[in-house]
Parts: sequence; structure tokens; C-alpha cells
Amino acid sequence: MDNESSCPVCYLQLPLPQLQSHVNTHFEDEQLDRDLDLAKQISLASSITPLHSADTAMVLDDRGKTTESILLRCESSNAGGGMNIDEKISYLCSLQFKENFYEVNDGLMNLLQTRLELDYGNSVSLVSGYVGHIQSAKSEVAGWGCGWRNIQMLSSHLLKKRQEAREVLFGGCGFVPDIASLQRWLELSWEKGFDKPGSEDFDKEIYGKRNWIGTTECATLFRSFGIRARIVDFFSKELASKTSFHRQVYGPMDKYLSKGDCSTSQVGSSGTWKPNHHITNLGKLRGQHSLIDWVWNYFSDNRSIQLNKNQVIASEKPPLYFQHDGHSRTIVGIQVTLQRKGGQEYSLLIFDPGHITRDLERSLKDNKGWQKMIKRGIHTLRKPHYQICYIVPGIADAEEMEGLKTLTSDRFEY
Repeated sequence: MDNESSCPVCYLQLPLPQLQSHVNTHFEDEQLDRDLDLAKQISLASSITPLHSADTAMVLDDRGKTTESILLRCESSNAGGGMNIDEKISYLCSLQFKENFYEVNDGLMNLLQTRLELDYGNSVSLVSGYVGHIQSAKSEVAGWGCGWRNIQMLSSHLLKKRQEAREVLFGGCGFVPDIASLQRWLELSWEKGFDKPGSEDFDKEIYGKRNWIGTTECATLFRSFGIRARIVDFFSKELASKTSFHRQVYGPMDKYLSKGDCSTSQVGSSGTWKPNHHITNLGKLRGQHSLIDWVWNYFSDNRSIQLNKNQVIASEKPPLYFQHDGHSRTIVGIQVTLQRKGGQEYSLLIFDPGHITRDLERSLKDNKGWQKMIKRGIHTLRKPHYQICYIVPGIADAEEMEGLKTLTSDRFEY
């Protein structure tokens, strides 16, 4: 019946007026306030049908909260057909959840800046503003979640530091959505026509799945909101010569990688290097300097910076989505240290979703082990291919949005 809907917990069919009180019987007392609000949202939907439990379990984090489970089990029966794109966006805005990540009271970036100022040696550090570190959940141990977590970290900066981005991202909600909601937003990006060839690799569906994602999906998601996300590749000529490579591709890593479920041998943009796994380590450091130079110029905004005293310079630039075969992380800054003999040693400053936020906080406060967790010297960059997704200021207008639907990348060969 039109006036009935399924309980998202036990799937019992009930009249809409009775749905709220029935759903509340499943909840624990300390979650009641939040779940009451969710029940009100559910009651506004015309009808709700459950997803298979297998499709929801792997996107739940280790907190296992009832309200998050409900979001993943609830889906409008009209979502696949009767609703137009604007209605789907409105529906998602009403049901998306905030990612409840651990936020450091003093701000993790503030703690990092303090440590960098007191760091040994004569160094200059360029760092992004606020970036919330968001760790991967235990259920993401296979590695599929790192791409989503880096999107969340980049989003945390844009929502905090860029008012124009805050107004357009995720329906103007003002918070970082959870992975399930981000998956829905990516599907809507594809439906709008962004990265059509790339969407076909996922059969245009990613909600509730463990597919690996990378810079391609990161750029697609942000571009669909008018955010000017761009991709840059750093790859060896040796790699290019061994692989079919075209100047313009819809997903720069897709020429080397196969997307799929991480439970199989073919995984996505941050997974195993399927066609060229035998050359994952060239044993040379020729191209890493071009990557380091690019990151330095990005955070310095191509300004000349005097390297004559220990200092930390806060940049207005957002952090960088940093991708390579096997993992993705977030670059929050870069440091150069002057050596006694006149040389310069560079280190990327990294937030890794594989680290526990409380451990990062403790290491910075206690000044123990934070360098090992955050600093990555040039000698550690031994992959034959790296990708960076970065954000350019401003919001695209309607005409520019059409051009953003096709993904290309800037390339640096070495």
C-alpha cells in the first residue's frame, strides 16, 4: 500500500503513522534522540525497501551504530527509476550522515606546526591549513577504504576553509559525509554525466561495495559539485613504453589498472598493478624529484621562499590526494631541511588513513615517533607511477561544468 513502509531494522510492513514508534523499539536509550530524528526522515519517504545485509555489512565501521546501519539498509524504491536527479539529490541530502571521526581538541595540524617549528635542524615547512585526520575502520582492513578516507580529509579542509565550497559540497550540509553517503554522491556524479567511461568500469554502481577507488573517482566526485579538481601524473618513460598510453584518458591510472572488487586479483586504482606488476620497483629515483618540485611549488604558490631560518609557513592551499600502486594518502605539507654541506633534504608531510588518530595526537604531544608517522623522504618514493588530485580555487559555472565531465591529466615523464 502507498501509506505503508518497511521497518529498516526488521523489514516488517507497517502503516507510516506507526513506523516511528515501531522503529524506536529497536533502539538503545542513549541513541534515542538521534534515531528519532532519523525515523522522522524515514517516515517522509513514500516507500522504503531493504538492501541485502551482505551489501551493507562491509561499509559499516567498527562502531556499528544503529543509525548508520539504518542508512545503509534504507533505499527509496523510486531511487532506481521514478525520481529525477534533483529529487534524488534532495533525498540523499535528507538521509546522509556525518562522519563521526575523532577530532583533536587543539587541532592535529596545529600540533604538527608546533612540532615542525621546534624540529631539529635548519628547515622550512609549508603546510596546509586545517585538515581533519580520518582513520580507516577495522572493516576496511583490506585497504578498500583508504580512497574514501582521503576524500573525507580533503573535504574536511574545504568545508572549514573555503566558504564557496561549503555552500555547494554535499548539498550544503556543512559536514563530511560517511562513506555510504559518498558512494551515493559518486553514483549521482556518474548519472550527471561525469566520467562516463570510468563509471562503466563499476557498472555505474558503487554503493555498498568494496571497490577500490582513486584520484579518478576523487576528481569526479568533487567536479560534480563545481569544485575544480585536477589530476597530475608522474610516471617513468619505461612504464609508458611498456603500456598502451594515450595523451587523453578518462582515468589516468585506468590504462594501467583494472577496477574490481578487492576480494579478487583485479583491484582498483589503489590496488595491485595488474598489467605491469613486474616493474613496480625500478630501483631508481629519477622522477621523484619532479614530484617533490611540483608539491613544493604547489604549497609555495610558486613564490620564492628564503631558506635561512627554521620556520613554518601556513599555506592557503588544500591538502593533496596522493595515489600510488597499493595505497593512497593525504599530503598536508612539505618540509625542506638544509644540510651542513649545503644540500637540501625534502620530506613530504603525510596523513595516512591507516594510522590511528589518537596515536598521531599522542606522538605529536609527547614528541615521540611523529616523524616516522608523518614524514616521507624522497628515498621512500620508489613506485614507477604516482598521481595527485588537487583543487583549484573557485566554483565552475554551468558552461565550465560541461567541460569538467571529461577527465584529463597533466603528465610529467622521467
